[in-house]
Amino acid sequence: MASGGGYGDASQKIDYVFKVVLIGDSAVGKSQILARFARNEFSLDSKATIGVEFQTRTLVIQRKSVKAQIWDTAGQERYRAVTSAYYRGAVGALLVYDITKRQTFDHIPRWLEELRAHADKNIVIMLIGNKTDLEDQRAVPTEDAKEFAQKEGLFFLETSAMEATNVEDAFLTVLTEIFNIVNRKNLAAGDDQANGNPASLTGKKILVPGPAQVIPEKKACCSS
Repeated sequence: MASGGGYGDASQKIDYVFKVVLIGDSAVGKSQILARFARNEFSLDSKATIGVEFQTRTLVIQRKSVKAQIWDTAGQERYRAVTSAYYRGAVGALLVYDITKRQTFDHIPRWLEELRAHADKNIVIMLIGNKTDLEDQRAVPTEDAKEFAQKEGLFFLETSAMEATNVEDAFLTVLTEIFNIVNRKNLAAGDDQANGNPASLTGKKILVPGPAQVIPEKKACCSS
């Protein structure tokens, strides 16, 4: 069970820090998705992201305090050589396209390839079809995205940053999956200790970024 924590409560004890990246073409709404999740804000005057920006938000997942460190990467080609370094250490990713622009969806395989080349091979990834508030301009059928997500083993949701539709659910799904993976790894480490084997993780606090310490099971999970 996950519940939203405060928006930047500095006094809150942090049990986990997870790095999550937002990637996809320029103008698909990555910065707006981040603003909606991190500060519950939306601006029609948003400017293109230059390089990389990040924000944090602390949530409670299964009675543990989890700080989400969300990195918003510029979608323009000229920044990709810069932002690719920021994929490393990420344990979650939201791969975003604009449902009204088919080209942004057609570029998703390229973004996924780049993500998998630079991030931990077992990173938790959610495919996001943004701007459902513009349903009358839809150019990407939901079924196309579902099929792609199932084939690639990704989570999938359609969102509207403007209307705050599914933005919270998207982040919570990814963060909860990461949390569960870490807990499974901690349990396995505890079992190893009980059997006289050294633990593979020390302490209860997993800090990310840094070398990814999450090894999830490979599986596909897809919901509309």
